[in-house]
Amino acid sequence: ERKLRGFSISGLAFARPCFCPISGRPPGPDILEHPMSLKARINDDMKAAMKAREAERLATIRLLLAAMKQKEVDERIELDDAAIIAVVDKMLKQRRDSVTQYEAANRQDLADRERFEMTVLADYLPQPLSEAEIDALIEAAVASTGAAGLPDMGKVMGAVKGQMAGRADMAAVSARIKARLTR
Repeated sequence: ERKLRGFSISGLAFARPCFCPISGRPPGPDILEHPMSLKARINDDMKAAMKAREAERLATIRLLLAAMKQKEVDERIELDDAAIIAVVDKMLKQRRDSVTQYEAANRQDLADRERFEMTVLADYLPQPLSEAEIDALIEAAVASTGAAGLPDMGKVMGAVKGQMAGRADMAAVSARIKARLTR
């Protein structure tokens, strides 16, 4: 029996079947099995920015989509959420560098634009880790790798990089690991 959405007039049904757009099945408790992918969310945000006529936000989202498409074409793969987070993280790092250069050149208008782009891009990153969570992950990685000093820093960075991707500034994490291994 198919669930129908619509109306009827004196027994005549004017209805269309209601199916999940992802699985093609009728709706039910399993509809929550398919959370929206990051790529779909970005596309939806682009459409919303178009409808709201938010030109700056739309331009930033289009830059992100172009960078994602470029990576897909270069590597001939379909990007998953982790790869998209890596692209967003790379774009954020570029924006941070640009802000420092614009401020050094006394171009506040361009620095403000880059900061706005950073806020738009940051919406697509997962919840950032707290200081305590970062320290706990570093301690766990030091214990699991058996790191004893600075020569083992690469092992520890490799162990924490996957867990912290997009959730922490890896330059700051690297400094914390270095401080931890030198004590």
